[in-house]
Amino acid sequence: MDSFNSTRRRFLTQSLTLAGVGLAAAKAPYVFAKTKTTLRVLGTHVTLQEEIRQKAMADLGIHLEFETKGEAELVQKATTYPHQFDLFEQWTDSIRTLWQANAIQPIKTDRLTYWKEINDISKKGRITPEAPIGAGDAPYKILNVQADGSLGSEFTGNISFLPYVHNVDSFGYNTDVIPKGVPYQTESWGWLLDPKWHGKVAVVNAPTIGIFDLALAAEANGLMTFADISNMTIAEIDQLFAILMKFKKQKHFAGFWNSVPQSVDFMTSKRVAIQSMFSPGVSSANGLGVPVTYAAPKEGYRAWHGVMCMSRECQGAVKDAAYDYMNWWLSGWAGAFIARQGYYISNPERSRPLLSANEWDYWYDGKPTQIALKGTDGRISVPAGDIRTGGSYVNRFSHVRVWNSVMENYEYSLDRWYEFLLA
Repeated sequence: MDSFNSTRRRFLTQSLTLAGVGLAAAKAPYVFAKTKTTLRVLGTHVTLQEEIRQKAMADLGIHLEFETKGEAELVQKATTYPHQFDLFEQWTDSIRTLWQANAIQPIKTDRLTYWKEINDISKKGRITPEAPIGAGDAPYKILNVQADGSLGSEFTGNISFLPYVHNVDSFGYNTDVIPKGVPYQTESWGWLLDPKWHGKVAVVNAPTIGIFDLALAAEANGLMTFADISNMTIAEIDQLFAILMKFKKQKHFAGFWNSVPQSVDFMTSKRVAIQSMFSPGVSSANGLGVPVTYAAPKEGYRAWHGVMCMSRECQGAVKDAAYDYMNWWLSGWAGAFIARQGYYISNPERSRPLLSANEWDYWYDGKPTQIALKGTDGRISVPAGDIRTGGSYVNRFSHVRVWNSVMENYEYSLDRWYEFLLA
């Protein structure tokens, strides 16, 4: 009897164990098939940073793939292969091209959690009612998808891009070589074409950006004028490049950089003393011990607005993840992160609690910081007592001369740009 019971107990135990295995096996396909949604983001080094990728993945539970390229390569890939990306991150000067190529789809504002918090720089083109809008493609001009499918300023609930990161750009200069100027008074775009800095000047190798930096320099030095600097005529483009060719052949330019890290290398290696720069490059150079001042040109800034666009091929669960990622960008952390490299977010109050009082005072309010501030790389980029060049967010965006834009004669200007580079 004891033997029978012992055998029966072994049988029941084995049966329950096998049943458990069978149940697990039955559930296994569901468990193993439940993989993270992958979101492919195509863009620039400006926003596609590893710290951002890791934080977003942790917060959203998705897998992010970042692919970075130069400006021209980005637009070419996005317009030609929309099935190879889900989100595209660049600047407003790419929007018209992407939209006309049918590479991106409308974004619905009712799926954007923080849409109502986005400020007037994005929606109206100016930070205050008194501020100048500036020439060219101010973001509001190409933000809204109109009833006829064109892009315009009238709100319809469908937009061509998520307005998020933005800033005003100018040039950086090494104050160990070039005496420090006075913001909005003596600092001038003309310095880029000043013979005093012959052989020590670099320009960003981005045709829709570099051409404006050099046009502003030529105009500031009285070498030529433009009817509309944001939309040059063929004759104006030819005149500008005739001027630039003379400088190029005289070896005025030390180089043309393709990425922020390369611009930092140009400055820290002492290859250049003055060049087109983006804010993260200035921050990094300062963190590496090179005293670079980001100029506040008396002629006004070249402004840009970041865009996050959705591929026309993005659908289903990936599309849901894309909206989650867009909402995450405006939820606070990312805005605070990019503030530390000098960039603004379109709903800054959401990020304010995540910045220290000194950080907010310095980056947004234009007040002196009481302590040294670190950049996104962890190095000190702002010494104690420093005031941001150009002042506050409001003040800087009240001095916009031109927005990054794609001119009607873009293709022609592109040909002339590459001819210029090869001269």
